[in-house]
Amino acid sequence: MSSIWPVYAGKSFNLWRPDTGDYYDSVDAEAITGHLQEKRKRQNKVKSSAFAHFDQDHLADPGTLACLRARIAFRRVARTTDTRTFVCSLIPPRRIATEAASYFEQIRGEIRDEAYVLGILSSMIFDWQLRRVMELTLSFTDLMGTSIADPGSGHPVRDRVVEIAGRLAAVDERFEQWAAEVGVPVGSANDEATKTDLIHELDACVAHLYGLDEYDLEVIYTTFDEKRPDRYRDRLAAVLDHFRGLPNSG
Repeated sequence: MSSIWPVYAGKSFNLWRPDTGDYYDSVDAEAITGHLQEKRKRQNKVKSSAFAHFDQDHLADPGTLACLRARIAFRRVARTTDTRTFVCSLIPPRRIATEAASYFEQIRGEIRDEAYVLGILSSMIFDWQLRRVMELTLSFTDLMGTSIADPGSGHPVRDRVVEIAGRLAAVDERFEQWAAEVGVPVGSANDEATKTDLIHELDACVAHLYGLDEYDLEVIYTTFDEKRPDRYRDRLAAVLDHFRGLPNSG
């Protein structure tokens, strides 16, 4: 008997919350995987498609379909007046994403690189970039206009971003394989105090990797909500505590 999988829309996940239980629909697993397998074979011939970067052996194997593994999804509908503009999450395997919940297809690199990207994308530092340029719908042009700081593997702060993002994302057993490849335990950041502290530390690490200083952080947190400049004062203070403990910060 074939399984039934949830179909995700943007409301189906939130930052560091991979499954809200609010789904767009459901779909027969056998039918949808067959459809997606044929679709990516066709798109392999389209130069602008991510699938054009995969070799034929990879595409011929249905076991490499993105829906069979954890992956980063993001909301396409976003506003600069929302609490957060860029909302992404590592969603569980066996979930189908609509266009409103687009996802990133990893073309190269390791799962630890995916965890690093997830950490950058989930930070308020990255989000602040998008709030300067976009309006209602997040386009790939908007994303292409942003930057991701990356000092390369082996950098201690980069490695810390990988660890933090891995712990925050791997909330339960659905992420066991992904967490094992990242090198983090499952469910280690589920209590609110630990989760909040790690989120603050993540912002500090990301700011460090972008080469920001304390003045830059002050600007980001006081202009994130231009109508309420004091809204993130407490978060700024917590981030600065972590930031000052990083090498050559401040």
